[in-house]
Amino acid sequence: MVDLWVRRPGAELACWVRGDGPAVGYAHGMMLSRAAEEARGLHDWAPVTGTRRMVRYDARAHGESSGRAVVEDYTWPRLAEDLIAVAEETGTTDFMGASMGCGTLLWAAVTAPERFRRLVLIIPPTTGVTRAGAARLYLAEAAAASFDGAPSAPPPIFAGLASYPQRVSVGDGLLPSVLRGAAASDLPGRDALAMIRQPALILAWDTDPVHPVGSARMLSEVLPNAKLQVATSEAEVRRWPDEIAEYLNS
Repeated sequence: MVDLWVRRPGAELACWVRGDGPAVGYAHGMMLSRAAEEARGLHDWAPVTGTRRMVRYDARAHGESSGRAVVEDYTWPRLAEDLIAVAEETGTTDFMGASMGCGTLLWAAVTAPERFRRLVLIIPPTTGVTRAGAARLYLAEAAAASFDGAPSAPPPIFAGLASYPQRVSVGDGLLPSVLRGAAASDLPGRDALAMIRQPALILAWDTDPVHPVGSARMLSEVLPNAKLQVATSEAEVRRWPDEIAEYLNS
């Protein structure tokens, strides 16, 4: 059940709202969706929804949200405009973003810094030199239109997680545009990142080349008010909702 639709140029964004209290938003990773993350079962968000109104939405072309075959729509600065619209529609000032959602959130914070109070940056994606390699892969897979959304084997940290990896959760015919938009994207530059003054909790997990710890460490060095935690086991990752709730309520 969708609780709220946010209408955007070229898309309608499906949103779910759970819990009561001050709002906190959440933006998922590329080729996932709210339902896909629920099926993976890695995080129980009860610690957050116990004290917060949690707003989750499917990015354009993902899950139940619509989209169009326009590459620029899926670049992170453009996705940041969607995130800001969701924040404005729901009165959200605290926001979480994972992977693509992390990149989207950082661009949103650079674009509209007054909109946000606290940030939670989950598994920051490849950036800089490592981003170039990811971009080549995305472009090759966009040309083949055959990307299944996951590596052949999970990172060692999730070797025991049966629900990892997952298939894509992208609308029919839109996968090449999503991939090309990702290939054209990177995190904001260091000078822009250094202007983000909001407190930021950075959560990384080890052994995943798609979300290298180096990206998280770079952010922790550049963002003026950041705290970094690196998980080295699945159990530590599963504790993240408790740690996020404590951080947001501090």
